[in-house]
Amino acid sequence: MEERLKKIDIENNIWIIYLGIIFLSFLANSYEKDYFINKNNLSKKTYRKLNIFIFIILTLVYSYFEIDALKSFLNKYKSPKQTKLDNLTLLATTFVLLSGIIFIYILIDDDDLLEEIAFN
Repeated sequence: MEERLKKIDIENNIWIIYLGIIFLSFLANSYEKDYFINKNNLSKKTYRKLNIFIFIILTLVYSYFEIDALKSFLNKYKSPKQTKLDNLTLLATTFVLLSGIIFIYILIDDDDLLEEIAFN
């Protein structure tokens, strides 16, 4: 139970990080809008840098959940139902982590802002 309470405290801190990410996403969108309306290249660069920063932070958060899921997956002392749920959780966290990595690649490679990338 102590371990679970510690995880809840960490997750509460992650929610604070998400609030910061939401603020940065609003800010990035304002730079993106300025670029498309005014063709301001400085806004374009700022938008890209902010989004890359946002997705690096998100990928670090996703990594925390991946590590936690992997630890639970490797624990051999559990019920068959818990094993099934651990397998599904690991699969889901792996896909989320991969999506973050892919989004970072897209943001770095797409210097013309051809793709709309959204934090979700």
